[in-house]
Amino acid sequence: MADDTKRNGEFWALALDRAQLGLWDWNLATGDCYYSPTWWKMLGYAEGELDTSDLWLKLTHPDDCERALASGDRHIAGDTESIETELRLKHKDGRWVWVLDRGGIVERDAEGKPLRLMGVQTDITRQKEAEAALEQVNVRLRLALAASGTGIWHYDIGTNKSYWDPRTREIFGLVSDTDEVTADLWHTYLHPDDKEATERAHLPPPGSKSVTATQYRIVRRDGSVRHVESLVRLIAGAGSAGQILGTVRDITDETKRAEELAYAAHHDALTGLWNRSAFDRLLAENIGAADRLPLAVFYVDLDYFKALNDYAGHAAGDIALKSVAGGIRASLPPSPISAPPCRPAG
Repeated sequence: MADDTKRNGEFWALALDRAQLGLWDWNLATGDCYYSPTWWKMLGYAEGELDTSDLWLKLTHPDDCERALASGDRHIAGDTESIETELRLKHKDGRWVWVLDRGGIVERDAEGKPLRLMGVQTDITRQKEAEAALEQVNVRLRLALAASGTGIWHYDIGTNKSYWDPRTREIFGLVSDTDEVTADLWHTYLHPDDKEATERAHLPPPGSKSVTATQYRIVRRDGSVRHVESLVRLIAGAGSAGQILGTVRDITDETKRAEELAYAAHHDALTGLWNRSAFDRLLAENIGAADRLPLAVFYVDLDYFKALNDYAGHAAGDIALKSVAGGIRASLPPSPISAPPCRPAG
């Protein structure tokens, strides 16, 4: 270790240079402020190139001046233990350099009045640029989530705490002003028929990096049943048990439309009976299984139906057809192909 006697001005100048710190020393009595060579270098100037009278204030971004002055005034008044603020200083090439300014009183008079302040400024431009880039990503993410109606939640395994964002709480119908919810709350919403499989899907195995997609039903407190879809992933934590991070999206309307389309693809829109394509498929399946079960086809021929349509109109014909179809369904035992496959001609 170097001898303390060798730690002279040259020693500290070297330390400031290697740490890339700009030092300032402000004499309150005279108003003079000294700036270290590293401070000038940080802003692209030669030492002493500019008039030092209120220099830092002249170089400070207009939007940061009030905050920087207030930080110093609070410290001088004794309201804070030190000066600490972030501000932008004008570089010689015209760009703005973000600095973290830290310092404080180092000398007082006999009555305790501050006489001298010292501090250092650290270039944090890269950090601020990274923060700005991250904020842009977060803004895009929030917009995408809002557009898709997706909520985000996470569960901290180590602390056994769960957090739901506002959209997640809205999907579950939960009225709350805070993100934190009890760890077991989610389980109480699960539909009994989906509960076991859903809970299993939301517990990724240790070390898993895959995303698990699952669809399930929840029962809200008002009794309404909603269909939701979740994407779940385990996020390992350094020195911790990690977190389970997930998204949730209400797909009730999508599920209903899919069910309606599936029904329409196999049923006649007027009578609700199987249509021709569905009848042909089911008939073929049952004929193929005729060696294992009895098979019978009930065929009804509706005579003079065209005359009814011509005489009373198609609306009356539709009413009569629905009545006939209902009577057939009521008179026959349940069977997937026990009803007429399509409407009669005419």
